[in-house]
Amino acid sequence: MFDMDGTLLDLAFDDLIWNQKLPERHATTHQCSLEQSHAILHAFYQEHKHTLSWYSSDYWTSKVGVNVLALQYEFQDRIQPRQGCFELLEQLKAQGYKCWLMTNADCASLKLKLENVDLRPYFEVIISSEEIGYSKEFVEFWQIVQQQHPFEPRQAFLIDDTVPVLKGAANFGIENLITILQPSTLKAAKNALEMEYPAILNLTELLPYLDQYQKELDAKTA
Repeated sequence: MFDMDGTLLDLAFDDLIWNQKLPERHATTHQCSLEQSHAILHAFYQEHKHTLSWYSSDYWTSKVGVNVLALQYEFQDRIQPRQGCFELLEQLKAQGYKCWLMTNADCASLKLKLENVDLRPYFEVIISSEEIGYSKEFVEFWQIVQQQHPFEPRQAFLIDDTVPVLKGAANFGIENLITILQPSTLKAAKNALEMEYPAILNLTELLPYLDQYQKELDAKTA
């Protein structure tokens, strides 16, 4: 199970939209200073962080008076895969792994991302939390997903750059959790020793974890 933004795709696009372009457009629209715009938006972000509203283009459009989805389309050429994305997905497909894409991006943003980086051929299940009614941070998200697409939590791997999402998955019972050292190329990579979960930089670094897990399974059944 893969997250999208910051895991398969470079979070630099979202950083650009939310931390630079939206404050600029908001300041112009409401005729305030850029500093005031940053302060207003930061307060809004903190109020709604990790909720479905946080991930909703429609919500932010109505909240801040700027068409957020149109803003994303305006800069869609900046949507890029992370290092090792397609190399990993090709290898997983060749090895017969079942891959699911699980994103908190709303359906409209998911559509935009997939139009620019076509991940669809590699995934048998693609889910936006908007369709589920809960963001991935909540156990309810995973409960509903399991009802719709039955899976064994102890055998699943989840790769996600957001710690609250990994904790929500852990609370549900997913045991194999991997995070990302550099979700955005606009920011420096994190220190793996300071991470709460095993962490990878290039996505192909996931393969040794899968190999080790398979060896342990083989040893148990031998």
